[in-house]
Amino acid sequence: MTCKVFDARSCLLGEGAFWHPGRKQLFWFDILGRKLLSSHAGTRQEWNFDGFVSAAGWLDANRLLIAGERELFGFDIETGQCCPVVPLEADNPLTRSNDGRADPWGGFWIGTMGKQAQYKAGAIYRYFRGELRPLFPGMTIPNAICFSPDRRYGYFADSAERMLWRQRLAESDGWPVGDPEPFVDCRALGYEPDGATVDSLGHLWNAVWGAGLIARYTPEGVLERTLPCPAKNMTCVAFGGEALATLFATSARQDAPDATSVHAGSTFGFEPGIRGLPEYQVIL
Repeated sequence: MTCKVFDARSCLLGEGAFWHPGRKQLFWFDILGRKLLSSHAGTRQEWNFDGFVSAAGWLDANRLLIAGERELFGFDIETGQCCPVVPLEADNPLTRSNDGRADPWGGFWIGTMGKQAQYKAGAIYRYFRGELRPLFPGMTIPNAICFSPDRRYGYFADSAERMLWRQRLAESDGWPVGDPEPFVDCRALGYEPDGATVDSLGHLWNAVWGAGLIARYTPEGVLERTLPCPAKNMTCVAFGGEALATLFATSARQDAPDATSVHAGSTFGFEPGIRGLPEYQVIL
């Protein structure tokens, strides 16, 4: 399998990769660099913010819902205009947003964590129909938020605990039903799970921090394959490109044993021979 450097800009903490299906364009973040990045038709784009930004979903052709340090806000790609939507732990200066993704019902799941990864300082929330509701408190590093193609399950991880979880969802509106159950115990593999996505066959692709690889798990939680990566700290994955056949992956220069490597912090593209699913639209 070939792996290409899609964008060589070195992110201190690359995250939040997602493919805008209408614009046919990849977006991602450098959380610690406080930037939203993109590359379109060979032209690099970059937007700077006052606070940390980490994840997004698409609202329409020109607007994104972005998870910032203290709030969720709308962002106009063409004008750069920001519009507040809802506060996010605005009264807690110790935390920031982290991994997030839109769900099949038009909601948006977003995790928070301590800026110094303080133990259980964060949580996972869902924004849906104007309401921001906490789902899972006591998270240290929430990650890997994604959803099964049949809409039955949501997935998430606490990277610090090295666990991937599966949560049953209500068919009608996507709210969690019952308690989450273990999906993959990454401790047994020696992996620290980071961002994830699900392909059209229902397999979960997970970026592994510190191991220089991406892991693919079956719907039953069995490790099916790994993709070696040019950077050690892989952070997030998303399908995009022509026919959603490219697996994009962000990485981080932060805390990386290969921090001086030319590839640390870059964004990569793989051609795994498997298609992904379109990113869901967020409905305000």
